[in-house]
Amino acid sequence: MSHRPLPPGRRVGDWEVTAPIGTGGWATVYAGRRADRGDDTADDVALKILPTEGLAPRQARKVAETARREVELARRARHPRLIPLLGSFVLSEPGDPFLDGAIVLVMERAERSLRDALEDGATDGGPTEAEAGRIVAEICEGLAHLHATGWVHGDLKPDNVLLMADGSVRLSDFGLATELTGDRGTHGYAPPMGTFDYLPPERWKAPLGEHGVTVRPSADIWALGIIIHQVFASGASPFPGATPVSRAASTQEYAEGRAPLRMDNAVPPFWRALAADCLAPTHSARAAHTAESLLARINARQDARPEGAGSGGKAGRHRLRTCAAVVAVAVCAVVAGWASVLHDPGSAPPPGPGSAPNGRIRVFNVERSCQDRQDRNAECSLGLAIDPLRPYTIDNVVPARVWHDDVLAVDCQLSHGVPIVDETGTWSADWFRVRLPRGSARPTAWLPAVRTKDRPALPVCPRPTPSYR
Repeated sequence: MSHRPLPPGRRVGDWEVTAPIGTGGWATVYAGRRADRGDDTADDVALKILPTEGLAPRQARKVAETARREVELARRARHPRLIPLLGSFVLSEPGDPFLDGAIVLVMERAERSLRDALEDGATDGGPTEAEAGRIVAEICEGLAHLHATGWVHGDLKPDNVLLMADGSVRLSDFGLATELTGDRGTHGYAPPMGTFDYLPPERWKAPLGEHGVTVRPSADIWALGIIIHQVFASGASPFPGATPVSRAASTQEYAEGRAPLRMDNAVPPFWRALAADCLAPTHSARAAHTAESLLARINARQDARPEGAGSGGKAGRHRLRTCAAVVAVAVCAVVAGWASVLHDPGSAPPPGPGSAPNGRIRVFNVERSCQDRQDRNAECSLGLAIDPLRPYTIDNVVPARVWHDDVLAVDCQLSHGVPIVDETGTWSADWFRVRLPRGSARPTAWLPAVRTKDRPALPVCPRPTPSYR
């Protein structure tokens, strides 16, 4: 599709073009500001212009659908890690066929893209590990929200990761975003489009059906794995090749087991492991590594590090220490007002409802400062989840608290719950259903497997119906 550049000063609706930013398949993005406001930078925006002039009806419909997706996603999935849409309109320019009927999206203006930062880093040494880690974490925050609200980005790449003036991340360009449908919102359908370097292996062989190709959140996770590698390896892909097509061939060799995954030595061990999980060769292997669980691992690692370790510059101002985050109950200090105990260490497990419990399990807190059996302060208490299939956050725990060395009555074990990470980076998706004392608001709760060293022989728990309260 041809693009006719607009000169600085060209008025577009209530806005004035100040400079070009970039050109994509369907659109050109310009820096702009509100017309007739002089040099007031408070109104600086990005203007994404999608012309329809000269397009066949089918192509024009695709352009309109691209814009519709961006507007709909912006309306329904607002989040600090997604670039906000400030407005949209269709131009009426009878005297200019190129612009007449063009769709304009007005967005918040970013400082630059992650692609720009990576290219600059090739000459100035790139970000510190702490800074790179913050960028990856903030990408995960945006992805976790997108997926939770029922969308797949579909074209995640450094060009579509924007860095604001304060260094914070915004995901952008949702023209290929796909709304999840299916029986449980597990997949959606999209046109067979995307950027070669960031497409997962299964997309190359995906059948084209009536509604397009099947797209799942794990496609974004694959792209995230590529980005993690690039952030730490000065923009290099983990798959060799001089062109996108040759790198795609290397991707297929890896996915088919004919070549190992080789990462640059510049990628630190923690991030190497994270990227490797994102780059699991099949959708089914990758599905366990959600954006939410990846963010949990990153946050847990940050919280386990001494204050100030590895931080510097902007990274120190954007530390990922937040007890309201995904793994707040797993790794942060807990609310001091919750101080009830299931029962004393070493005592018999409390009787539970119905049949007798299947065994006992002893709580383990990996933090040495919390392993004194006499010290039962609130900061060392651990939470029990209401629902092991929901994020392990403050609104998903029971009031009763447990401490290191407490002995609990346990019924059964559940695999494939929400993955939880402890302060040392050990993680597991296994959970134990434990009994609560008589008089509790509910008879049972869930202890994450990383909070015990015991592995009793237990029956498999029936998979609970997910709770969305």
